[in-house]
Amino acid sequence: MNQSADTPPKLRIRGLSKAFGKNKVLRGLDLDVAAGESLVVIGGSGSGKSVLLKCILGLLPPDEGSIQIDGREIVGLGGAELEEARRRIGMLFQNAALFDSLPVWQNVAFVPLAQKRMSRKEARSLALERLADVGLDAEVADLAPAELSGGMRKRVALARAIAVHPEILFFDEPTTGLDPIMGDLIDRLIRSCVTHLGATSLTITHDMDSARRISDRIAMLYQGKIVWQGPMERIDEEKNAVVQQFVSGSTEGPIQVTL
Repeated sequence: MNQSADTPPKLRIRGLSKAFGKNKVLRGLDLDVAAGESLVVIGGSGSGKSVLLKCILGLLPPDEGSIQIDGREIVGLGGAELEEARRRIGMLFQNAALFDSLPVWQNVAFVPLAQKRMSRKEARSLALERLADVGLDAEVADLAPAELSGGMRKRVALARAIAVHPEILFFDEPTTGLDPIMGDLIDRLIRSCVTHLGATSLTITHDMDSARRISDRIAMLYQGKIVWQGPMERIDEEKNAVVQQFVSGSTEGPIQVTL
């Protein structure tokens, strides 16, 4: 994604560090995501991908570093200012995170309902539109989440993430728990929705097939830092030993595998 030198990236992260006791998870991480770009951060389990997302969302305070959206610092924001920043973001959680006590349509329209920005009639109409965007019929709207398959739950969660046309979308391991066919479908829906919205997206995953389908650009997180980043089509030719091992799925290399 091309971006002029005088235009700040949609998301800029500098020197981001986070530790839990002696466990240093993020160690001065730097990362930019350009407006309209789909960036995928890859890395093994426990590499800090989820911690990175939680720091951006303000769910975890970083120990050090800067996180900016459109050039505005969001580290240290609280209350109304933090909520204002979050309103620009849509999130697809790893396990869908639907509210079991609410029907599907109220899950999809949860944010505008909670913020009292719409009447229930308007919110239901919005939910039906977003369900259609992810390939679900209106009949699904009144079902309980427990009545849905895993793939349908993911699609409902995606409908919720795009419900109010966010500027930025975060996807946390979007294909976890899905079979390869459904995983491919979810990735294609994600790509379609991001393109339709003109949104900026950041996805974290350990699934290379998913990363290839979603990304414009890929960044490799290892030992708390971004050790490589580049266009998706270049990753198979990359000579970085960490990237080579991760992409190939080999047990041999700098990434230590504990049995």
